Amino acid sequence: MPFAEAAAATVAVRAEELFDHAEDVLDTTDIERVHDMRVASRRLRAVLEIYAPCFPKDQFKPVLREVKALADALGARRDPDVLLAQLAKLEAALPKTNAPGIEAFAAPIRAEQAQGNQTLARALDHAARTNLRNRLALLAESALAPDEPEPLDVVESVAAPAPEGAATPAPNGDRAAPPA
Repeated sequence: MPFAEAAAATVAVRAEELFDHAEDVLDTTDIERVHDMRVASRRLRAVLEIYAPCFPKDQFKPVLREVKALADALGARRDPDVLLAQLAKLEAALPKTNAPGIEAFAAPIRAEQAQGNQTLARALDHAARTNLRNRLALLAESALAPDEPEPLDVVESVAAPAPEGAATPAPNGDRAAPPA
């Protein structure tokens, strides 16, 4: 499969995965939804960066920034989720007399979780208002634009002989003088 075609297919799949996990992601009783969406955002970001040369920069850069911002918002929500889950395990393992101490420690983390949820809600709202899902789909399609020049075959361009009279690389990597 050509690189640009792989870029289009991979970005399209990863973008759909991201938005497939968005349903009920703000529900703090099911922290795995945030985890799944965060993983999907990281995967999407990775393929966007890998295939960056396939996309028009004017479309690519703003989309990548928005994906990164969404991933950051997911992280702001996920970090307190993980802490609260660990505190719940600790509370279950300790005698009930320790519950007030655990609760005192958990209260500010719950506030951080609520703040993270608000941050995530704003990021999701921004993604909806800016139509990020469709812009990702259009970006993926742009990798297949027929008017784009074909990338150079690096192997052929490196292996091509130098024009007669041109300087050739010396064994130490410096340029040798052209033949006399």
